Amino acid sequence: MIIICLAALLASALTLFSGFGLGTLLTPVFAIFFPIPAAVAMTAVVHLANNLFKIGLVARDADWRTVARFGLPAALAALAGAGLLTLFSGLDSLARYELGGAVHEITPVKLVVGLVIVAFVLLELSPRFSRLALPPSWVPVGGLLSGFFGGLSGNQGALRSAFLIKAGLSKEAFVGTGAVCAVIVDGVRLAVYGTAFQAGGWQVVHGNEGRLVIAATLSAFFGAWLGKKLLKKVTLRAVELTVAGMMALVGSALVAGLL
Repeated sequence: MIIICLAALLASALTLFSGFGLGTLLTPVFAIFFPIPAAVAMTAVVHLANNLFKIGLVARDADWRTVARFGLPAALAALAGAGLLTLFSGLDSLARYELGGAVHEITPVKLVVGLVIVAFVLLELSPRFSRLALPPSWVPVGGLLSGFFGGLSGNQGALRSAFLIKAGLSKEAFVGTGAVCAVIVDGVRLAVYGTAFQAGGWQVVHGNEGRLVIAATLSAFFGAWLGKKLLKKVTLRAVELTVAGMMALVGSALVAGLL
């Protein structure tokens, strides 16, 4: 209980700055104590509840013009990505290896998404790119890419943050806009393949596990609230570096088949 709640609190606080990472960080922690279906279901509940809570905290800071230009293309692309999920899931793994008693697979989807994320990290850390202001026409392109990979693999936050961080938004608007767009894409992709997920994974959440989910959700709420307080004390560059660092970790782990 203590380990999972602490992980949820810290991951949620970091997620408020970066725009992604809660599910990536929390799922392995749940998986230490529960079977994978239970871990996925528990994380999904915490993730969705935390995103809705974040909306209440930061939605008023969102740039709604950017939400429309980014979120609507992202929603449409998420439909396509989720529709292609079954096709890609049928492809054979490119490589498989064992590490720490667990078998890890490098799949085509993970490899492509991971390489795209790492490429954005390299661009973000480039001094020339840091001075580059992307034109407004790139915002819908970012929405399409983020929504598509979100529907396909669930990894949409890193790409969303990579584009929004260069959209000329203040740090408050960046956080608020990202939170609103995250809920839009989550809602669309859950609508596409939520029925099958409910029939499988959601049934394992009951009893003591349900109480643990509630505790982790409340911890994530507190983490998001704490992150909101700390947001006033950090610079935009600190947010950018946090985004780049978490993107590097997620992208590298996807390429290596660890996630």
